[in-house]
Amino acid sequence: MSQFSRRSALVAAGALSMPALGRAQARFPDRPISLLVPFPAGGTTDVQMRALAEAATRAFGQQVITENRPGAGSTLGAQAVARGRPDGYTVAQLTLPAIRLPLMQRMAYDPARDFTPILHLTGYTFTVMVRAESPFRTWQELVADARANRGRHRWGNTGANGTPHLTMIEIAEREKLEVEHIPFRGEADALQAVLGGHIECSTAGTAYGQLVQDGKLRFLNCWTRTRIPRFPDVPTLLELGYDGMVVTSPYGLVAPPGLDPAIRDALHAGFRTALHDPQHVATLERLDMPVEYLGPADYARFIQETIVAEGRRIERLGLRTG
Repeated sequence: MSQFSRRSALVAAGALSMPALGRAQARFPDRPISLLVPFPAGGTTDVQMRALAEAATRAFGQQVITENRPGAGSTLGAQAVARGRPDGYTVAQLTLPAIRLPLMQRMAYDPARDFTPILHLTGYTFTVMVRAESPFRTWQELVADARANRGRHRWGNTGANGTPHLTMIEIAEREKLEVEHIPFRGEADALQAVLGGHIECSTAGTAYGQLVQDGKLRFLNCWTRTRIPRFPDVPTLLELGYDGMVVTSPYGLVAPPGLDPAIRDALHAGFRTALHDPQHVATLERLDMPVEYLGPADYARFIQETIVAEGRRIERLGLRTG
């Protein structure tokens, strides 16, 4: 059983029967909340976060407004929150790159101390996509062509030093390939490059599954432990011979440091209700993403554990830049 499954089992009952809000919670919020999304509109994250914001609006009785802030390796939301006013009216998605990048280079925040963790939400289901007109019908065909045409393949990803970028670097190293890795600002930009034939392939979540079903895209592999039920013909990296490569990029919500515990608890209560809202759960299912709830204390521990694990990964890949 995964760490999320074990922890989720402990909180499932609480998620189904929310306690009444306390006095401090009843006073909060009394105006809209900004939810910072560090990716462009149109991708998997944007779709999921907008659904979460709609559910949270119902839970709080105040509007939760998504603000897209793409760029800088999906760290702009984290940077804004780390410097933000601790009043509870601004929260941000904390991506794995936003934890990883400060370990690689000098950044304006420290993921170990500059956030108030609210809750963990979910993780991505990654794939590699090509356009339907691509000559590559399988992952093996793509790899064989990249080997035969060293240095000519362009493999896109959703952002520099993001989990898809680093995973594709690891795959290319395992296969002893020379390919050009091209970071985009998110899936939506990468999708246009794939559809336009400007790159051979790109990583993506499954927000574009409908385009696969409509015959415009093709998934060559998926990075989950087992095959995606909606796409049973798409093999996993494990099945393709990449031992140990089950790759997700978990994320949650954080607020500025120094947040009043009562406001933190109110944010947690509202967003936990939104996470389990049937309409939001339906969106996650449509995106092939699991509910992976962790409360503030468990999420804080998870962030610290992730900092340690990512530090080891950076050292292994020789990615520290200063």
